[in-house]
Amino acid sequence: MEQSRQSRPGRRTGLQVGRVFGVPLYLNASILLLALLIIVLYGELAGQRLALSPTLGYLVGAGFVVSLLGSVLAHELGHALTARHFGIGVRGITLELLGGYTEMDRDAPSPRVDLLVSLAGPAVSALLGVAAVAATVALPDRTVAHQLAFQLAVSNVIVAVFNSLPGLPLDGGRALRAVIWAVTRDRHRATEVAGWVGRVLAVATVALVGLLYAVDLLSLLALPLTALVALTIWHGAGQSIRLARIGRRLPLIDLARLARPVFAVPTATPLAEAQRRADESAPDRPVALLVTDAAGRPVAVVDPAAAAAVPPHRRPWLAVDAVARAVADLPRMSVATDGERVLETVQAHPGAQYLVTAGEDVVGILHIADLAHLLEPHRKMNT
Repeated sequence: MEQSRQSRPGRRTGLQVGRVFGVPLYLNASILLLALLIIVLYGELAGQRLALSPTLGYLVGAGFVVSLLGSVLAHELGHALTARHFGIGVRGITLELLGGYTEMDRDAPSPRVDLLVSLAGPAVSALLGVAAVAATVALPDRTVAHQLAFQLAVSNVIVAVFNSLPGLPLDGGRALRAVIWAVTRDRHRATEVAGWVGRVLAVATVALVGLLYAVDLLSLLALPLTALVALTIWHGAGQSIRLARIGRRLPLIDLARLARPVFAVPTATPLAEAQRRADESAPDRPVALLVTDAAGRPVAVVDPAAAAAVPPHRRPWLAVDAVARAVADLPRMSVATDGERVLETVQAHPGAQYLVTAGEDVVGILHIADLAHLLEPHRKMNT
């Protein structure tokens, strides 16, 4: 299974192994499990069919792994190069257990571009499948080349067909989203609908495979693999639904109202005294403690989690500096930043606090918990 998605910088789990057409290529550790399974299972199958020694059979299996990864990479390059053609930056391609994904730095600007980028991958897989079918027909039977061509034909046709199914996070789901987006002019609603179709698809996949197993058309080995694929689709669809709902609430972000106002205290002020002054200044609203130097310049911001972890009896004896983060270490955003740019900043620089500025002045502190509550008011958060 394959999917394309936007990335969250700093969360990558793959190891970079090179670049293809300028696009960074990463391998996830789970690909080793896939390679081992294919080499062992397919190697034994190829050895029996072609009367090869176990060593040669495993070498054929290794060759199939390389060919299969090449096919998945070609599929992803279809997405990546098409996206780049339309001016969408590509951060990288990652190959993993169930296929791969292409990371783009932003969403498609229009339904048409979204549709073309989505269908580029399955189109490449379909072309590879047709070429492999032609090679299978042309090559002599019972040869290593014939066997590899046959398996590549089957693999690419399955990838093309399966990924064209209309449910997120599959490519067909992105295409469905593009069509609904074009009709409704509402990208978030289109994403949510395609996500729910993806969840239906996950359940239907399990039901179909279970039925085929019940009538002895599939082996027991197919069940855990199907469960893994269905679970991945269900999770990806759920993430799409969640992001669509978040996207619908982005216009509600107003940093002038959402950021906590700052209350300045001099460096070396006892934590208990600083908290008392802040509570008196704004008894009905939480404020952020801003630590200033002797000249009144902001130098640090008190971390609420670190402050809360200090026992009450120690707070009169502990300076605010001990539970504060330097201003230079906190990401900044202008008070006029719109919702989409706020979310991009948070994704690019994960953290608990962000400086909100007006010119050179710090006018507030955005707490990630406040932003999360605004975007997902019904979701339980650890604050």
